[in-house]
Amino acid sequence: MLLRYFLAIYLIVYFIAAFVWRSYVVWKRTGINPVVFKGSDDAHDFAGRVFKLLFAVVVLAVLVYSVFPNAYKFLMPISWLETLWIRSTGSILLIGSLGWTIAAQVQMGESWRIGVDREHETKLVRTGVFRISRNPIFLGMMVTLLGLLLVIPNAITFMTFVLGVMLINIQVRLEEEYLKATHGEEYVRYTQRVRRWI
Repeated sequence: MLLRYFLAIYLIVYFIAAFVWRSYVVWKRTGINPVVFKGSDDAHDFAGRVFKLLFAVVVLAVLVYSVFPNAYKFLMPISWLETLWIRSTGSILLIGSLGWTIAAQVQMGESWRIGVDREHETKLVRTGVFRISRNPIFLGMMVTLLGLLLVIPNAITFMTFVLGVMLINIQVRLEEEYLKATHGEEYVRYTQRVRRWI
């Protein structure tokens, strides 16, 4: 029962802290909308639409588990993963990844964006957690998806984890191309010192 409340509250807190609040802070400080996915058909905007779809599927899975427990069987639970220590590990990963993601967003400051902003050049951030990971926010997102899979292991959370990791890897490479084109040798030197993930 507590797990149902935890997941529902976690999802709300994650959405507000990781997307809404940070977007508001950057917009308030700069006047720039940090959500830069458009409606075009290029790879970047297509990835943005798939991200939204995956998030909707995650919300649906948590909603079914938390609010409609009798319907949870339709998500095809993976029963052999439903142990206390696996769920506890998943819960720790969820909490840790949220803290890590928020810290990375704060450290990005006004450079934080959702997507690739080709209209406003941003500063290359190399301090804080960016000294040990070039993509700490995306790393946090992958750990969040893994944590969710471990807390409520089923076919849907497994699918969102696999597709999410694939999509994040594509998005990271799109952003790396942009950063290399924008920051040139400075970014190349940064990639030589710091790993893509950790």
